[in-house]
This record gives sequence, structure tokens and C-alpha cells, in this order.
Amino acid sequence: MTAGQAADAAALDASLAEYRSVRERLERALLPLATSVDGRRFSFQVSLHGLELQVGGYVTIDAGESRLLGQIMSLALADQVASVPGRADVRIRAGMGEGVVLTGDGRPFHDGLVGPAGPEVVGAWLQDSESGRARLDVAELALVPGVPFGLEAAGFGRHTFLCGQSGSGKTYSLGVLLERLLLETSLRVVVLDPNSDYVRLGEPRTADERYRRAAASVAVRGGDGPDRIRVRFRDLSPARRAALLSLDPLADREEYAELLELLEEESVRSLDEIPPGRAEGMRLRARNLGAGEFGIWPGHDDAVVLTEELLSAEGPRCLVVDIGSLGTREEQLLTAGAVLERLWAERSRRAPIAIVIDEAHNVCPAEPADLLSALATDDVIRIAGEGRKFGLYLIVVTQRPQKVHPNVLSQCDNLVLMRVNSTADLAHVQDVFSFVPPGLIERAPTFQQGEALVAGKIASHPALIRFGARFSHEGGGDVPADWAE
Repeated sequence: MTAGQAADAAALDASLAEYRSVRERLERALLPLATSVDGRRFSFQVSLHGLELQVGGYVTIDAGESRLLGQIMSLALADQVASVPGRADVRIRAGMGEGVVLTGDGRPFHDGLVGPAGPEVVGAWLQDSESGRARLDVAELALVPGVPFGLEAAGFGRHTFLCGQSGSGKTYSLGVLLERLLLETSLRVVVLDPNSDYVRLGEPRTADERYRRAAASVAVRGGDGPDRIRVRFRDLSPARRAALLSLDPLADREEYAELLELLEEESVRSLDEIPPGRAEGMRLRARNLGAGEFGIWPGHDDAVVLTEELLSAEGPRCLVVDIGSLGTREEQLLTAGAVLERLWAERSRRAPIAIVIDEAHNVCPAEPADLLSALATDDVIRIAGEGRKFGLYLIVVTQRPQKVHPNVLSQCDNLVLMRVNSTADLAHVQDVFSFVPPGLIERAPTFQQGEALVAGKIASHPALIRFGARFSHEGGGDVPADWAE
């Protein structure tokens, strides 16, 4: 490099350093200000230097005589040109976004000074907004650690959708919700459990006496033992019986009519109780399909069958139906369908019940693969569309929202969104739950285990939370990873 080139390079470096110094001085001088034309939403600007604001976080706004509390709904990088006397224009960077006003009387304001809201301010506002209503203490605010956040108990009188990918803490967090529903409400709960994740819901791991009393009302029905799942074939709807046996009411009309005649006899409760010498074609059909060997048929004991236990006044407050312990997919779908079918058939009782469908894409898929799956999907769609007025409230849980039937998701008024990395899934969630600010949904890939966005009737406002501790033991279990060591 020649002496002239070195001098030019040094001059350029000095000019660049001066430019950066001027730009930083101008950026630091940018005041954090908010303006609202309707008193409900506001736009704001803020310096990037020492930035403490996050989407979903809380801010105070000093607007004249009022000190307001707001929540940030969007925040993006913006730049603008600043004129500096005696030199070229400088392009400065800033943070700009929008938010909602959580307090105040709805009056517009201009150039209110914005700052992060501390735990005391946010906690006091939540406490005031929660007074007089039953709450489920399930979490704390993720962006304001130490501030507890309660869900509206009455909000579970609407259908709820809980979504999170594997490893997001979905199973653990749903357990927290179920425990608090048992503790703080009188709502009956039925859980369709495909992975045996909630079979220990009635086993306290703490000394909390309140939960120990609540846990006594939990019953588990599984694939074997004295408390196994029992479903009578004769109690199933004609459509479900026909689907199980691959019978067409018209093409197989003789066999179908014979089946109806047999089921009118009190002694025939299941396929293995067809008297010898009768309905041999039906017996062969059941044997060839393996339906006669299902472990869910009651046998000859006097134990109460599952469909009778669901709404019995003497039945358990919380019934966990461990369909994951059943041997075949057909048994699992048949049992899930029998539960949904019976709850709908008895809807006129108007007995409030939360129906939890875990791994819902297997029970009410967007595209049912067979008749049993289609019938179960129809049951869920019916409850989603009309069940609320009869006290039937769904809690639909899945990893893949696009695989759940859209007529089910569209009826959900509550959202619990945990970590989801798929942009297609998040776009689908945003499309269905259009009332949730997009900026909050877009944060889902960054959630840590146990963190979630809650919105709808169960929350005082769309909030980012971190679920708290469980009272009971977790069921299920992961495959050991020692193969990777």
C-alpha cells in the first residue's frame, strides 16, 4: 500500500468512526414515546440502546396526568433519516411497534413516556382484575418472573385447544391444568388417554391435603385387571357395530338383520356370547376380523361397564380412560367412540363435563382413514358444534394442529400454545385463532419447555406464561436414550 492509499484509508476510517459516533448519539437521544388515537391501542418508538421491551411484555405509559399499563404486541426494527447540520444525513435505527392499553379510561394520548413495567405494577393489576372470580393458579408470567398468573375457571366452559410439539412440556402442563380443575372446580372430567400419560393423576406426590382429597376422586380404567375397560357390544350404535364388523346395512342385509335380532336378547351382550348354532356367518366374520377377541368385552362378571360409569352419580369425579393400554387401534377407536357417543346421547342431563382428547389427531383427524375413525370424528364435531349448551366442554390436545379436523378447531374459543417450530402449523393456528395477536403466536418457536401463550375466555388477556409444578406423579415415560452414549 502506498503512502497515499494509507492516508486515504485512515481518512475513511476516521470518517466512519465519526459517522458511527454521531449515529449512536442520535439513536441514544431517541425518546421512548407512545401515542394512542383511541385510548385502547398505541404505537410507540424506542431506542435500541439498552432495549428492555419484548413482544408480550408490559410497559408503563406516562400520559399526562395518567400512568397507564400496556402490553407490547409487535416490535420491529425501523430506520429513518436524520438531518445533521454541516454534514450528510444520518440514517438512524430504532425499535417501533404497537401495543394495547390494559388500564385507563379510554382517552387518547400523545407522546406518553414508555418504560418497562415492574413486577409490582403488573402483579397489582392482575390482582385487581382477578378479584371475585374463581381462578386456577397454574403458572407465572414468563416475562415477569415471580408474578403468578391464574386462568379463569369459568373459561373452561368453552372448548379449549392445547398445542405443542414433542419436548415442549405439553403433557406435564396439561396435567397441571387437570389438577387445578379438580382442585378449584366441581367440573367432572373424562380423559381419553392414548399414551397412559395421566394414569397416575390420582397419585399425589406432595403432602398437599387438598389435592389428596381431590385425588381420591380419580379413577383409571385400562386394558387389564379388575378395573379394566368394559364396553358392551350391544350398547354401541348400529353404525358403530356395522363399522366394526364391516357390515353394510343393505349389501349385508341378512346378517345385519340377524345381528339386530340377536342383540334384542338380554343374554347377548358381546360378540362372544352369541349362542352356539346361531349366526354362524356373524361368528366367522367376527373371528376373521379379530373383533371377538377384544379385551374390552365385559365377559360374565357383574362389573360396571364404562358407558354406565361415565354419568353415574356414584361414579368417579375424574375418569381416565387409558386407551393406550388397549391392544389394537380398533379397540382404541371403538372405546373412544363409545365414550363420546354415550356422553352425547345423555346430553339432556346437562351435567357439566370436561372431555379431554389427547393426541386428538388420532380421534378426530382432518381426513379419517376408515369408518371407525370417521364415526369418532363425527362425534367430536357434534360435541364441538353443539355440546357447550349441554355442558360438554372439549379440551383438544395435539402436536399437529393441521391434522385435527377443522370443524373441531374452529369451535375452540381458548388457545394454549406451547413451543411449535413448524411455520405451517403456526400459520394454521393464526388462521383459526385470528383473535390472538400474530406477534405473540410468532414467539412460539422461542418458548422454553413449560412456556405457553394462553388466550381466549380462560385468560384475562393474551399472556405468555410458564406452568408451575405438578401435585401428582406423571404417567407414561420416554424411551431410554442410553443407546446414544
